[in-house]
Amino acid sequence: MDYTNSTSHILFFINTFIKFFFLLTPFFALTMFLTMTEGMSNHSRKKLSVKIIIAVYISCLILFMFGEQIFSIFGITIDAFRIGAGTLLFLTAATLVQAKQAPSSFSFEDDIAVVPLAIPVIVGPATIGAILVMGVEIETFMLKVIALSALFLAIFFVGLMLYLSAYLEHVLKRKGIIIISKITGLILAALAAQLVFTGIKNFMKG
Repeated sequence: MDYTNSTSHILFFINTFIKFFFLLTPFFALTMFLTMTEGMSNHSRKKLSVKIIIAVYISCLILFMFGEQIFSIFGITIDAFRIGAGTLLFLTAATLVQAKQAPSSFSFEDDIAVVPLAIPVIVGPATIGAILVMGVEIETFMLKVIALSALFLAIFFVGLMLYLSAYLEHVLKRKGIIIISKITGLILAALAAQLVFTGIKNFMKG
């Protein structure tokens, strides 16, 4: 076994996991989940969190695996998409930093698992763009498997946070979750800047 190669794969997995985890805006999703399910029993919240995460898994898998075909159909270059996705991601980051609370306008009769909690709260336009770009950028089969594993692990942890939302709300309090959500926004702003910068640099070279 090539130790250097194995180490690089581990580092790639960790790096990709961290990127995907923050792209899924977990603390903003948790804030929205708690607000929209206020008054629900803990059992109902857990059932809803499972439905949400299944929807997120399916949508992210499709985006990651078929991003290249989507680009080909619409004739979009990856660098143009980097710039667009980065811009949307920056707007998402700005919303997270500025938001004081999540809106609450849903009743228990509404099916909120897929829309709006899975899409667009967790998998929003910016996240969709970033996942498409990452899926196209990674060319080798091994790295695609590693990246997909990192994506699935990130989704699992976001789902776990929703599943344990009652406990996290008790420990962190609502204000604490909002503060962490703002920190997430700052990290997303940095990722957005990197996407836009890479897109512009490659576009200028071409």
